[in-house]
Amino acid sequence: MDLAELTAPGIAAGDLLAARGESIAVVDGATGGLISAGLLARAGASAYYKGGGVIYSLKGRRIVLGHEPGSLRGLTSATEAYALAQAELIRARYDADWGIAETGAAGPGKHPLGVASGTSAIAIVGPQAQRASITVQTGSEDRLGNMEAFAHAALTLLCDVLGAAQPPA
Repeated sequence: MDLAELTAPGIAAGDLLAARGESIAVVDGATGGLISAGLLARAGASAYYKGGGVIYSLKGRRIVLGHEPGSLRGLTSATEAYALAQAELIRARYDADWGIAETGAAGPGKHPLGVASGTSAIAIVGPQAQRASITVQTGSEDRLGNMEAFAHAALTLLCDVLGAAQPPA
């Protein structure tokens, strides 16, 4: 996948956010910042992109999401429930209309919690209790390929959700 192919859904999502006058905040996990990069590839991204972070440790998660200790206890990394919780937290942290989060295992080899390489959970939370989530399984150990696949899936899901969402009043 080349850069243009990777960023195309991010640019399209940025177009939708800008047209709607809405904002977004991002949690990149196994994507290593590629979701943010896709959204920032559009000129004028500061109109809709509020911020976010790459979360790769428990300490990083606490700093970026600012959640109360224990509030994510019982949730397992690389699951849709965990991604939804992160999307909600990043949305609130940045006071954004939308939050998107990705959590997974790019590989190669096993994630510290045993998640298979090529597994990612992606979630989007928006206004009016809008929520969407998917699990992506590439079956691959190719780290860069998985990172690209996860980011592309996240940005494509975001485009789909924004396209189907009620425009703000």
